[in-house]
Amino acid sequence: MATELTPAALAALRTTHADDRMAPVLTRAITKNGIKAASFDNQAASRLDRTFSIEVPTGKVSNQKSSGRCWEFSLLNTLRHKFATKYHVKDFELSQSYLFFWDKIERANTFYRNVEQTARQPISDRLVQFLFDNPGEDGGQWAMAASLVQKYGVVPTSAMPETFNTENTAAFQAVLSRQLRKDGLKLRQLVMDGANEAELQSLEKSMLQAVYRMTAYSFGEPPTSFDLTYRDDDQQYHRLTDLTPQQFYQDYFDTDLDDYVVVTNSPDKPFNRLYSLPDEDNVIGGKPIEFLNVDMGVLTDVAVQQLKAGETVWFGNDVLRQMDRQTGYLDAHLFETGQLFGVNDHLTKAQRLLTGDGEVSHAMTLTGVDLVADTPTKWKVENSWGEKVGKQGYFVMSQDWFDAYVYEVVVHKQFLAPEFQVLVNERAQRLPAWDPLH
Repeated sequence: MATELTPAALAALRTTHADDRMAPVLTRAITKNGIKAASFDNQAASRLDRTFSIEVPTGKVSNQKSSGRCWEFSLLNTLRHKFATKYHVKDFELSQSYLFFWDKIERANTFYRNVEQTARQPISDRLVQFLFDNPGEDGGQWAMAASLVQKYGVVPTSAMPETFNTENTAAFQAVLSRQLRKDGLKLRQLVMDGANEAELQSLEKSMLQAVYRMTAYSFGEPPTSFDLTYRDDDQQYHRLTDLTPQQFYQDYFDTDLDDYVVVTNSPDKPFNRLYSLPDEDNVIGGKPIEFLNVDMGVLTDVAVQQLKAGETVWFGNDVLRQMDRQTGYLDAHLFETGQLFGVNDHLTKAQRLLTGDGEVSHAMTLTGVDLVADTPTKWKVENSWGEKVGKQGYFVMSQDWFDAYVYEVVVHKQFLAPEFQVLVNERAQRLPAWDPLH
């Protein structure tokens, strides 16, 4: 048990440190260069050459800029790659602003429902606190993006381009969160005062109208129809007129998002089970957030199978761990901080999730893998941070990093073994809103 730090105890710490012969040189190196530079493994370059035995053709990367929309970008990347291949249009891009707009409206609507349902719980309740923590946030899950596409369709970037506020979301996120918190407190009070359903619905309608106005002023209003003109890679001219977003998706994209499954490796909970996060669903009546939790070997195998079939893979990960932005390296031993400080700072994947050290912080797209004796050694990764990082925006990831920091892949259910396809149809076990997978 820890006790008071007395002068004698502090003197002992100083004396022991003074006996460390490496202390002066390491202090100079670390204070001058910083922890990351001092612990960087220069041999990573030899492990992470950019040659892959399987590689899906893609084009220029997108750029989410100063926003947390990676989950939308990654899904739209998988869709646009299919469109580009099918219609021979290199570097075709879908509007992220369009989905982002509707996410704000849908998420506000869901927030109002959740606040009503928890209105009689104390404001200090953990779920209530979670709801009010950041109701206007950017982050999300694959199923949330899929729900938006299924309901609202998609449009090309030309039909709804980026704005200052979609590329720099902090200010809008702050004002929207503040407004939603105020709305939430008002709804809680009405419920406590015994308001009937008609009164609550009337108030929510006016609240949602204000959110719509704020979002439309900041992002521009989404189109209900649009024209699309383009030249394909053979320089043939095409013009599509008077398309609705839903019609465009239904007629020009052959992806049924209901055929895809989020396969997860979360070793802090039992494997071979289906889990859900209903408190994070963004569209009432939309696609539920569900995860099929499996061993890492299964997750790796299904990702490889989908790449072999010529289709890119959405994946959720903890990108800020062992990552060098400029080189685009993702390697579990890129920064050896434990060796630098003479400590053992290793945590297992399960330990990181249980203690809050690990989280699903980012979504990217797998576009290639290098197989040696049919075993993955490294992966090609399409990021959404623009072309000035990595190699023209593409990262390279070691298998060690994949094992340690990849938590989710989204694959067509055809790549699942029969026993896992059965699990997908079972009733999901509900996870708390604050589970590390959120």
